[in-house]
Amino acid sequence: MAKSYENAGVNLEAGYEVVRRIKQHVKSTNRPGVMGNIGSFGGMFDLASLNIKDPVLVSGTDGVGTKLKIAFAMDKHDTVGIDAVAMCVNDVLAQGAEPLFFLDYVALGQNIPAKVEAIVAGVAEGCRQAGCALVGGETAEMPGMYSDGEYDIAGFTTGVVERARLIDGTKVSVGDVLVGIASSGVHSNGFSLVRKIVADAGLDFHQEIPEFGGRKLGDVLLTPTKIYVKQVLDVIRNCDVHGVAHITGGGFDENIPRILKPGQGIEVKEGSWEILPVFKMLEKWSGVPHRELFNIFNMGIGMVIALPEKDAAKAIAILEGYGEKASVIGKVTDKEGVEII
Repeated sequence: MAKSYENAGVNLEAGYEVVRRIKQHVKSTNRPGVMGNIGSFGGMFDLASLNIKDPVLVSGTDGVGTKLKIAFAMDKHDTVGIDAVAMCVNDVLAQGAEPLFFLDYVALGQNIPAKVEAIVAGVAEGCRQAGCALVGGETAEMPGMYSDGEYDIAGFTTGVVERARLIDGTKVSVGDVLVGIASSGVHSNGFSLVRKIVADAGLDFHQEIPEFGGRKLGDVLLTPTKIYVKQVLDVIRNCDVHGVAHITGGGFDENIPRILKPGQGIEVKEGSWEILPVFKMLEKWSGVPHRELFNIFNMGIGMVIALPEKDAAKAIAILEGYGEKASVIGKVTDKEGVEII
């Protein structure tokens, strides 16, 4: 069937097999509000089922970047889907929104159903962690566009927040403290530099690194991006949160100031959290100036919450109840810029 298309490099039967394989993973992400089944032309969600009086929808889209190159090298594909979800849902969370649903896009040169299933299983796992539903997606087989064994993945999410609870930075005040929540590793930013550091140092992703407990370097770098949705929403419900920053590309210098008003800045006290071993090793191998690392990587902090000092202990207690490591890492000042002390 469709032999001419198959001769051109597109296997329709493999596409049908992918749909059969991923149905169980998609079903595992169902939540109240989901309408219809996988296979429809569009994913549907009943917003009225949430009983939100004055809803604001918040959308986000992102990919995994060149971290995928490490997945190819390790032939490990079951975690990058978590990364794709995390990069999107953590962004809408920064506005105080609860992610409702997610769509993924996987493009590859050759459709290998088992590999696509592993990728989508990771997406489903990310959706379960975030409490959102995987309502659709696209697997695009495009021979000639990608090298053998390679692919790209991107995602899109929509969340909702009551207008009165929207977090847009307008409440951030001088004197607010910054509660930082630990990252799980490099997350999904800075991997073009990471890969260059590894290559320049003559290292191999399959190499076991003593400082990482003998784990392979590639496995450490593929640690999935942490998803902060449930724990941060709990903080928002119980504390007077003024701002939330997702620490992605650009590190501290570009992301935390996005929640500030003109004339405000931040002061961050290094040593108030653990800088993860992976960042210490990247610094050692690369010779990149220490301060510059904060403008590239998350340095062990994946999310920052700005709130009054009186609420800090309560916020940290809530986060620790979810098993998170959290601490006051700095404060909002009246001097523009980012100062690392």
